Amino acid sequence: MAEYTFREVIAQAMSEEMRKDESIYLMGEEVAEYNGAYKASKGMLDEFGAKRIIDTPIAELGFAGISVGAALNGNRPIVEFMTFNFSLVGIDQIINNAAKIRQMSGGQWNCPIVFRGPTASAGQLGATHSQAFESWYANCPGLKVVVPSNPYDAKGLLKTAIQDNDPVIFMESEQMYGDKMEIPEEEYYLPIGKAEIKKEGKDVTLVSFGKIMKLAIQAAEDLAKEGISVEVIDLRTVRPLDYDTILESVKKTNRLVILEEAWPFASISSEITYMVQQKAFDYLDAPIKRVTTPDAPAPYSAALFAEWFPKLEKVKEEIKKAMYVK
Repeated sequence: MAEYTFREVIAQAMSEEMRKDESIYLMGEEVAEYNGAYKASKGMLDEFGAKRIIDTPIAELGFAGISVGAALNGNRPIVEFMTFNFSLVGIDQIINNAAKIRQMSGGQWNCPIVFRGPTASAGQLGATHSQAFESWYANCPGLKVVVPSNPYDAKGLLKTAIQDNDPVIFMESEQMYGDKMEIPEEEYYLPIGKAEIKKEGKDVTLVSFGKIMKLAIQAAEDLAKEGISVEVIDLRTVRPLDYDTILESVKKTNRLVILEEAWPFASISSEITYMVQQKAFDYLDAPIKRVTTPDAPAPYSAALFAEWFPKLEKVKEEIKKAMYVK
């Protein structure tokens, strides 16, 4: 085991897979000469050269389309968006081409491609740079959507995503790139579509994913001091969603709280809520609770942003409400 940052394991995962397969390449803004906007491709230009680590103009529609075409012709591209806010410029290529081609070709073509980069907020970056689009992409059949919460998961899931024969949306966070964790020296892969129970508990189930998992873990640790046992589930993947792990936990705890950094309308928490009431209604001892951002764009003001972002105290409050504890 050795300690690495989130940005280092992203570079490791891409490099390890690129050494095995010459059809894999990385394309995006500043990924080559600048070593990546967040240094998540540091050293890769030196190792793989300009034909496989490709700097692009500020033109997401263009380089997303080029990579989809390359994937249809036998390559396995990795496309980095500086943030997923900018993926909206190229979303037509993702939704109408990458996600649809296997079905529209009757299975004759597949599209092995990874679109990766930061999602959601990263502090005072304003409304247009602070959006969480996990539910947007998860809504589209043909895409897989992965949102790791720590370096270990990120490396194993990214390696699996690169080997996948279908398009994968791999969503990171600017606020996690410096996170450190011990990583095995030997190679490993993690399955897409399998959640992980980060903390066992018996009183209430708390489900989350991505960088806000830190808040979920902290809430569980704080409430343990008050005698409340919280089972914490990290989804890791939001499409396909691991309903079974959530349902089994709810059948044990009989209560569910969902924490998500996203707008509440048509969110991942909305989908989970529907499925749990559909398949485990008789096990519930309380209404399902959720904690999201307000249904409003992210403010720029530091004071307003602190009010907008989900708070630790709010998470603990909703858990207590689910347990009818004041």
